Amino acid sequence: MNVEIIPFRQEYAIDFKNLNIEWLERFFVVEPHDHDVLLHCKENIIDKGGAIFFARLNNVIVGCFALMKIESGVFELTKMAVSPNYRGHKIGQKLLQFCISHAKEQTFKKVVLYSSTKLENAIYLYRKYGFKEVPLEKDNPYMRADIKMELDVALYPTNHLNR
Repeated sequence: MNVEIIPFRQEYAIDFKNLNIEWLERFFVVEPHDHDVLLHCKENIIDKGGAIFFARLNNVIVGCFALMKIESGVFELTKMAVSPNYRGHKIGQKLLQFCISHAKEQTFKKVVLYSSTKLENAIYLYRKYGFKEVPLEKDNPYMRADIKMELDVALYPTNHLNR
C-alpha cells in the first residue's frame, strides 16, 4: 500500500471530522470538546500553531492525526483515526512514524497524548514507539481518558522509526 502522508487542506476538514466521529461513536461518545475541535479544526489546531496530517491512498483520505500546541515545544497528539475499511494495514503505524519524524524535524520537546486503556491496540502501538505512561491530571480535557503518555522527542532515536 502506497500511503502518502499529506498536510491539512481545507477540503479535507470534513474527512478529519468524519473519521474521528466514526471511532468516537464506536468506542465512546463525542464529547463537547471533540465537537468544537472537529467542527473548527483549522481555528482550534492550525491557527494556534498546531498541524493536521492525513493518510491518503489512491486519492482517498483513509486516516488522520493532529498535533495541538500546548505550550512552546510541547504538542498533544490527538484525533488520530483510520477508516474502518483500512484498519489492519498499518496505516496508524505510518501516521505515528510520521508524527514522530515531524516532531523531531520541528525540534519539539515532547509529544503527549490522552487515551483509554480500552484501546489496547493503540496503547500497544504508542508503547512500541517509545511513549511512556505519566500521571493523568484530574482536569484532563477528555472524560474517556484514563491514561496519559508522553514521548521525549529529543531523546527518541531516529532508527526506531522504521520498525
